[in-house]
Amino acid sequence: MEKKKVLFISSEITPYLPETEMSKKARYLPQGIQERGKEIRTFMPRYGCVNERRNQLHEVIRLSGMNLIIDDTDHPLIIKVASIQSARMQVYFIDNEDYFQRKHVLRDPKGNEFADNDERAIFYARGVLETVIKLRWAPDLIHCSGWLTSLVPLYIKKAYNDDPLFVNSKVVYSIYNDDFKKSLDPTFRNKLKLNNITDEDTELVDDPNYVNLSKLAVLNSDAVIQGSPKINPEITEYIQSTEKLFLNYQPEHTYIDAYNDFYDKVL
Repeated sequence: MEKKKVLFISSEITPYLPETEMSKKARYLPQGIQERGKEIRTFMPRYGCVNERRNQLHEVIRLSGMNLIIDDTDHPLIIKVASIQSARMQVYFIDNEDYFQRKHVLRDPKGNEFADNDERAIFYARGVLETVIKLRWAPDLIHCSGWLTSLVPLYIKKAYNDDPLFVNSKVVYSIYNDDFKKSLDPTFRNKLKLNNITDEDTELVDDPNYVNLSKLAVLNSDAVIQGSPKINPEITEYIQSTEKLFLNYQPEHTYIDAYNDFYDKVL
């Protein structure tokens, strides 16, 4: 029997970023899933605070060099890779000078959210999917963690749905307690448009706030996981209303097996 392939897309992974609930899961979950007999690929953004020398990141020339157009502007896509030796696991990094060179993740030193976080989310989602196409690697399941990955489900179901690599891919979205306070750029809906995405498909993010963006991700996913002990109650209510396959919060010592079983259900 062929190994099932799981693509992990996260906004943060330790040791490249400080330990949080999300960054720890994004580090140990892929390893655990690989140890349980599945094939994996893992992605995160190459924020400017990721130490390239210490973590031995290097550019993958054969994957880099594509341009993604967002809001009529070309943005070069650079792919880097690093290895977590102890886990026999590689991590791919999505990089771009305009979006990911600054030394902070999603907020400036004063705690203000970056004005271009909307475009960074678009670039990250599309960058991962274009790289997976270049790798010619067809994931059976795509697991997205953190709001920065919230556009992946929409793109998989509407824009890349006729790509042979993604035609059978199932999407799982993990909701964390990672609210942002200020709505994204008001022209967000327009910017995220891609082939086959209609006005109707983006209606939910007419006001691109955290709750609406999460709803859009849930709507286009096949299944949902609660990643934090507490998440926004409005989102919980919305998940229940969709009647999607749902896995509630799992404690640290059992979540890998629980997630693995959940993936098998989704598949």
